[in-house]
Amino acid sequence: VQLQASGGGLVQPGGSLRLSCAASEFTLDYYAIGWFRQAPGKEREGVSCISVSDGRIYYDDSVKGRFTISSDNAKNTVYLQMNSLKPEDTAVYYCAASEWFGLNPNEYDYWGQGTQVTVSS
Repeated sequence: VQLQASGGGLVQPGGSLRLSCAASEFTLDYYAIGWFRQAPGKEREGVSCISVSDGRIYYDDSVKGRFTISSDNAKNTVYLQMNSLKPEDTAVYYCAASEWFGLNPNEYDYWGQGTQVTVSS
């Protein structure tokens, strides 16, 4: 099971970025895919997750209404569209796979490398 996160970068407050999480050596249908982030000096926190098989989606309150998670089964990829970005969204973003739906990082067995998102003017 391999996950490859990409799409991070530097963006001004109010801007947008789209993160991608490409899965290889497994299909998304059997897993929930979650996005997590970790800012310097802070614990890793869950942002959003999607159950590809049944379409369940969950967002943390901090990103609800600004972030959208989606999946493209043909490309075996999950996306996180991030709009109206704020400086407090600055963090390293990780995608991960779990057999369980939710945002408890302890339930995620497979992790991709992180991608840096920096929101600054």
